Amino acid sequence: MELTKSITNSKIIKLFLIALLGSILLTISAKIKIPFYPVPMTMQTFVVLFLGISFGYKVGTAAVVLYLIEGISGLPVFSNSPEKGIGISYFVGPTMGYLIGFVFTSMLVGYLKYNNNFFLNFLKITLSTSLIYFFGILWLGTLIGWDKPILQLGVYPFLFAELFKILLITLLINKIIKLRKFI
Repeated sequence: MELTKSITNSKIIKLFLIALLGSILLTISAKIKIPFYPVPMTMQTFVVLFLGISFGYKVGTAAVVLYLIEGISGLPVFSNSPEKGIGISYFVGPTMGYLIGFVFTSMLVGYLKYNNNFFLNFLKITLSTSLIYFFGILWLGTLIGWDKPILQLGVYPFLFAELFKILLITLLINKIIKLRKFI
C-alpha cells in the first residue's frame, strides 16, 4: 500500500513538473513575436499544439491552464507583458479570446489520435488550431465592436505564419508523439 502511494505521489510530481516546464515553454514562445495590431503574432500556437500532442490532452491542457494562472496572477508571461500591463487587466485585453482558445486547442489536439496519414493529421491540427481563432474572434469582436473588420485584424495577418506552424508540427508529429512515453 505504501509503495503504491509513493508511486502515485511521484507520478503527480512528475506530471506537475512537465506542466510547469510546458508553461515556461509557453512563456518563452510568447516573447518570440512579430508585432501586429491588435494581437501580436508569436510561437505560442506552435507550443500549444506541441504540448497537447506530445503529452496528451490532460497534461498539455494543464500546462496551458497553469500558464494562464501565472499570467492572471501578475507574472509577466504574456506576449506584451509587462510593457502593456500584467495580470487580469492584461488578460481581459484583445488577446483574451486567443488565450482561452489555447485551452480548448490543447485539449482537442491532445485528445485526437494521429497516424502516418499526413493529410488527416494536417486536418486534425488545423481544426484544433481553428479553436484559437474562433475564441479570439469572438472576444475581439465583443471588445472592439463587430462593426470593425474583425477577420482583417484578428485572423488574416496570421494565416501564412499559422500555416507554416501547422505544416511544421504535422511533419514532426511522429517524433513529437514519442514524448508521451515520458508520462
